[in-house]
Amino acid sequence: MNTEVMFSSKTDSWATPINFFRELDEEFHFNLDPCADEFNHKCDRYFTVKEDGLSQNWGGSSVFCNPPYGREIGKWVEKAYRTNQEHGNLVVMLLPARTDTKWFHEFIYQKAEVRFVRGRLKFGDSKNSAPFPSMVVIYKKKEGADNGKSKGEEKE
Repeated sequence: MNTEVMFSSKTDSWATPINFFRELDEEFHFNLDPCADEFNHKCDRYFTVKEDGLSQNWGGSSVFCNPPYGREIGKWVEKAYRTNQEHGNLVVMLLPARTDTKWFHEFIYQKAEVRFVRGRLKFGDSKNSAPFPSMVVIYKKKEGADNGKSKGEEKE
């Protein structure tokens, strides 16, 4: 991986570390990754840039979202918040810990569970840690919401 590009503004894609994802998946049992490609998707069901995850319906899914970290990140956070409000399904996001942003205050603060990640993640196959702290934002499943599993599949 080209770490020169990774630690510059030349890319806004930060591939989720697989072990980090597995721990979250063990807890939440995801079935949709709306920000992926054919190489880095974490769920069998995923949307690529071409399919535009922002324009897709996430309702009825248990969503893991690690959005592009560029100027559009606020739109992804708003989509996650609105999906949870409208459909009641679980949405978990991996985000840079930017608590000074408009999107943090409008769509996360006092609206979701926030878990700050200790230390710095190593995204993708990078040998270096990210130049920013991360957080996991959890919009919890609402009572009676369907997360894409039949009653027999629901894990306790």
